[in-house]
Amino acid sequence: MRQDQLDGLVTFVYVAQLSSFSAAASRLGVSPSAVSQVIRGLEQRLGVALFNRTTRSVSLSEAGARYLERVEPAVRELLTAADELNDSIGEPSGLLRLNVPRAAYMTTLQPILANFLDAYPQIDLEITLENALVDIVRLGYDAGIRFGEFVEHDMVAVKIGPELFVNVVASPDYLARHGTPTHPRELIDHNCIGFRHSSSGIVERWEFERSDEQIQLVLAGRLILNDSAALVQSALDGLGIAYMINGYIDPFINNGSLVRLLEDWSFGLPGYTLYYPDRRRVTRKLRALIDFLRCTDWSIPSQKSVLFVVPPPKVL
Repeated sequence: MRQDQLDGLVTFVYVAQLSSFSAAASRLGVSPSAVSQVIRGLEQRLGVALFNRTTRSVSLSEAGARYLERVEPAVRELLTAADELNDSIGEPSGLLRLNVPRAAYMTTLQPILANFLDAYPQIDLEITLENALVDIVRLGYDAGIRFGEFVEHDMVAVKIGPELFVNVVASPDYLARHGTPTHPRELIDHNCIGFRHSSSGIVERWEFERSDEQIQLVLAGRLILNDSAALVQSALDGLGIAYMINGYIDPFINNGSLVRLLEDWSFGLPGYTLYYPDRRRVTRKLRALIDFLRCTDWSIPSQKSVLFVVPPPKVL
């Protein structure tokens, strides 16, 4: 076996995983033309086309799919071995890649981000905001954050972040124009902003609990969104009543931009979980983040949790 037969395997796996030469180039820190050249060289040495290319897409050929199935586990082991070797020397360092829903980012990561980066100057973070569930192992993420119920059983799961509660909120302007509901069933007569989950495509049902009474409502409002920041902004704009967890809405409740409704019907949620593959030794950079999150006093309100939301302009 010639040594050059191993050249380009990492590049091949990244292009296959990301279905993109440019995305693989970004991950590797090189130009797309360099990635294309490496793949052409690998295909010439193997004597087969590994990818089907068009002007708009890149996909594995049949031979490429078979090749990926054989080489991907080995490449992953080689990369993990290199990471573990580097991780054993000096302070925690390197690129830490996370896949996180936007609401979880705003609630669990943004409040601690500045302090964490100050505490670990040799750790770089790449955070992908994505509501849909993804295969973090196949896509090369070190860890993900989701509600615990959505985490696969073969993952190590660590509870993080503040306690979460269901909140129904609206702007003072909306309530002045439409009135304030005093019972969940009165929401049927209000403009309730829907949230469509990207992973399931289902519009969220609004659930309420008080003592032994439970109510579940399917509300048909005029506006449906699939983004938490847009949901908050729409409530701030007075477009309707929103149903969401606490976290980055807290500053708006504290300053009066949003009003909590039906508080006696609110109930607690399991909270967020950071998860990673159980077959992978925890790198020191990931351990540093886990320990930082677990040592954070979440009872102290954060004033850094409003990055994505711009308050509406005042009406003169």
